[in-house]
Amino acid sequence: MARLPKFLRNAAMVSLAVSALSLPVAGPASAAPVAPAAPPAPVATVKAPLLSPAAKMQMRRDRNAVCVNAHVQNLGWQGWRCSTNRKAAIAGTVGRSLRLEALAISTMRLGGVCAQAHVQNQGWQRTKCTGAAGNVAIGTQGRSLRMEALRLSTRTPLCAQAHVQNTGWQKWQCSRRAGQIQVGTVGQARSIEALRVLA
Repeated sequence: MARLPKFLRNAAMVSLAVSALSLPVAGPASAAPVAPAAPPAPVATVKAPLLSPAAKMQMRRDRNAVCVNAHVQNLGWQGWRCSTNRKAAIAGTVGRSLRLEALAISTMRLGGVCAQAHVQNQGWQRTKCTGAAGNVAIGTQGRSLRMEALRLSTRTPLCAQAHVQNTGWQKWQCSRRAGQIQVGTVGQARSIEALRVLA
């Protein structure tokens, strides 16, 4: 009977020795294992909301119409608003200190429109152009980041005006054929609160 505990003791010692050999060898100052790095946060892709029947009808009536839909802080998507009879489409809010976070643009104009947003903590996003669907969205959604500036380019004349935090309405910026316009500010940490677009 005395042999059995000795046998078990020897087996346990051999097991510990084998386990020790299979452990990784650390440097002189062994530290706790490092947790794997967290994957980078996904870049939120903003998807343009579907065009409303009223916006579709307005663009059928006026081939030069430009429609905009703003995603506003605390409000979400406002709904499509279109330029009509040389009157600008207005998106966003004035006098409520709410930032524009994303913007969707749609048009049936020849050549469409390309847009690029300058977003808080991100800088200039890549340029997006209206495709077969005729609409495009820029900025961010669900991340509470302000849109600070906006570039628009088109093959036909286009005008835009931004209402900027603590500044108010900027001057109209208009492109002549195949030109680019820029509204808002860069490097001033101010949000665009509203936008007027006119074709």
